[in-house]
Amino acid sequence: MNEFDLIQSYFNWQITDQAIDLGVGDDAALFNLEPGHQLVTSTDTLVEGVHFFKDSSPADIAYKALAVNLSDIAAMGAVAKCYTLSLTLPKINQNWLKEFSSSLKGSSRLFNVNLVGGDTTRGPLNITISMMGSIEIDSPILRSGARVEDDIYVTGDLGTAALCLKKIEEGVKPSQNELNKLNRPIPRLELGSALKKLANSCIDVSDGLEQDLSHILKSSDMGAVIEIQKLPIDDSVGKYINKTHDWSLPLSGGDDYELCFTADISSRDKIMKLSQELKIKVTKIGVINSSKKLVIDGYDGQTSSYQHF
Repeated sequence: MNEFDLIQSYFNWQITDQAIDLGVGDDAALFNLEPGHQLVTSTDTLVEGVHFFKDSSPADIAYKALAVNLSDIAAMGAVAKCYTLSLTLPKINQNWLKEFSSSLKGSSRLFNVNLVGGDTTRGPLNITISMMGSIEIDSPILRSGARVEDDIYVTGDLGTAALCLKKIEEGVKPSQNELNKLNRPIPRLELGSALKKLANSCIDVSDGLEQDLSHILKSSDMGAVIEIQKLPIDDSVGKYINKTHDWSLPLSGGDDYELCFTADISSRDKIMKLSQELKIKVTKIGVINSSKKLVIDGYDGQTSSYQHF
């Protein structure tokens, strides 16, 4: 099987978005933007041994590769449209490709995005997805928009994926919920889009809350105080903290792919209403100030958010 046969066999699906004029099979893809909209793009790479284990299922790898890119689009308040896939394989494994392709196709349908092109090559296993979306001009939620006295919020729970990874590395069997948090994060697309009229700044929590919130503070030239006891955690992380008094997992563990955003105090009721309507947990954890530093009230331990280098 050559490269072109591989693409035709596993990655040439029917396009479902009428805005896409040309997808897989030509030198480049073509899709139309609505008048008054901007293009939004994001790229993430998943590497075997760094972002997933050697024995991770192809289905989980495909889902997560798509979901982490969609999380970036959600953080901008944009609508995801289509994506390209660059797949590096050590060898052609038909069973692996069937499972990977089936999961990627199903996940694409789930999140209403279309594969429109990409590349395949031989080498150590890694997956790169470049996601494209659109948003009304002057509407993106940027990291640089936080203002003094903004409330700071996070969605979902923090630290569960990091606890799962810790258990795996220590030879302890994680729960199914913990595995789902690590392998199948849920991109907050609907909430992100709804927040573009409410949030002043936003980022997706991929490398740890402490580090990612610090990106907002640096871009906005602001500071913040967050309260350690207000960080949203599930029962398994709560039990770990009660036993160890170690808050590092929800604070800097990474792989959460939740949204951290700031908003004016006047938006509190609307944000809580959105939380109820979309059935997405949203928790206020702190406040923006002008100090240009991050204070973690109630915690004096070490933080070690994920570093790529």
